[in-house]
Amino acid sequence: MSRPDFERARAYALTRLAEELPETLIYHSLQHTRDEVAPAAERLALAEGVNGEDLLLLRTAAYFHDLGFIVRREEHEQAGAQIAAEALPAFGYSPRQIQAICDMIMATRIPQSPVTLTEQILADADLDTLGSEQFWIQSKKLRMENEALDGPISDVEWYQTQLVFLENHRYWTASARALREPRKQEYLAQLRELLSDVLRAAPPDNVP
Repeated sequence: MSRPDFERARAYALTRLAEELPETLIYHSLQHTRDEVAPAAERLALAEGVNGEDLLLLRTAAYFHDLGFIVRREEHEQAGAQIAAEALPAFGYSPRQIQAICDMIMATRIPQSPVTLTEQILADADLDTLGSEQFWIQSKKLRMENEALDGPISDVEWYQTQLVFLENHRYWTASARALREPRKQEYLAQLRELLSDVLRAAPPDNVP
């Protein structure tokens, strides 16, 4: 069996992200996929000893994981898996390989429930920023994206939402836990302090 053409598949995904993502998606952007998730997936794969075909499929899934946003925001993972299923045969991927890629894409759906190691790696890579030095920058981008789509969000509501999300989040791989969990715990403490400060300063009528 010939090897899938990863470079062409990657170029296909990046081109569609660049040309078809709504401009309001400043967090779930081309940069999120290309500069954050894909490198994180490769870094974790190296740390976890993933190579060969599994690495090729993981890399492919990383570039396709948010492609569903060009179709819809809700259930974008399912839309992305469908795009992958339709596009990847042209790049030499077998039905078995495509199913594995689709499973990895679906493993990024919140709440995450990855099963295989490569699914766990992609799930961790997608939320790598929760424990990275980019957390506050990306948090601001996500808030701006959500406000553009859903309307204004108060500081109290935003900090509460972020706090609950981080409290309920877990890293699945030992490598991600070692690399990102300590700093994530620091951000949790900072969020609790920020929320406490805002609640103390807010008039009672402004507290949900």
